[in-house]
Amino acid sequence: MEFGHVPVLFDEVMEALAVKPEGTYVDGTAGGGGHSSGICERLSDKGHLIAVDRDTEALAAAKKKLDPYGCRKTFLHANYSDTAAIAQAAGGKVQGILLDLGVSSYQLDNPERGFSYMNDAPLDMRMDASDRLTAYEVVNGYSEEELARIIKDYGEERWARRIAEFIVRERKDSPIDSTDRLTGVIKAAIPAKARRTGPHPAKRTFQAIRIEVNDELGHLREAAEKLPDLLESGGRIAIITFHSLEDRIVKTEFERRLDPCTCPKEFPVCVCGKKTDVKRVTRKPVVPSQEETDKNPRARSAKLRVLEKL
Repeated sequence: MEFGHVPVLFDEVMEALAVKPEGTYVDGTAGGGGHSSGICERLSDKGHLIAVDRDTEALAAAKKKLDPYGCRKTFLHANYSDTAAIAQAAGGKVQGILLDLGVSSYQLDNPERGFSYMNDAPLDMRMDASDRLTAYEVVNGYSEEELARIIKDYGEERWARRIAEFIVRERKDSPIDSTDRLTGVIKAAIPAKARRTGPHPAKRTFQAIRIEVNDELGHLREAAEKLPDLLESGGRIAIITFHSLEDRIVKTEFERRLDPCTCPKEFPVCVCGKKTDVKRVTRKPVVPSQEETDKNPRARSAKLRVLEKL
C-alpha cells in the first residue's frame, strides 16, 4: 500500500515557516513527506531538513519522496518530543519546526494497522511498531473505570461509562481482538437514537484509545514546551492540530511561553523577572479554506498556530 497523505494547510505552513534556502528545518511528523517536500523545494543544497517520525513506514515513504531534492536530509526515527535527539541531529539551532499532529491518511486507510473502525483488523493502533502498549492491551487489560476515563477525557464521548461497561462485559467471554468486534460493542452501548446523528458512533472511542496507546497528549505537551528552545532568533514553530484536546495544549503552552511571569496576579508589577523569548505570528489559529475542505474533508478540523523566537 502506498503512503498517500494530503498535506493540510500546505500553502499556509510554507508561508508561516518562511523557509530560508540555507536554513535547517525540522518536520517532526514527516509522514509521507508532503510538507517536507515543500520545505526541501525551498532549500538550497546547503539547507538541511530533519525529517522525524515514530512510524518507520512513514520514514521510508518520506525518504523515497524526498530523494529528488538536493538539500541535505536527515531521517530520524524518534518522537517529535525527543528534543535531545533532534538537537543532536541539527548540530545547533534551527530556523523552523513543523508538527502536523494526529493520525495520517495512510495509517487510517491501512487495515493492518488497526486504527480505523471502517476496516476489520487486529487491535493495534501503534504509530511506532516497537512500542509495547497496543489497543488490544488497553481494551482487554484496563479496568472499567480506566476505560471510562480515557474514553471520556480523550474521546469527549458522552456515553463513555456505558461503553466501558459494555466492553468489560463483552471481554469476559473472550478477549476483544479486532476492530470489527470493538465497533460492534460500541454501537451496542450507544442508544439507537443517539447513533442517528453526528459522526460514526465508534469515532470518539477509537480516537481515545489511539491517543492512550501512543501517549499523544503527553508527547505534545512536552514538545510544545521544549521545541521552541531549539529555535534561533527569528526561527518559527508551526503546529497543526485536529481536535480540541490538541489545540488546547498547544494554545496553553504557547500562552505560557508568551507570558512566563509567575508572580501572583494580585502583584501590581512583575518581580519574578521572567520575560518572554517569543512572539505570536498568528493572533487566531489559521484554518483551511472552504476550497481545501471540499477537496480534503479530513482537513476541516485543522488549526495552525505559529510562534517566532525573538
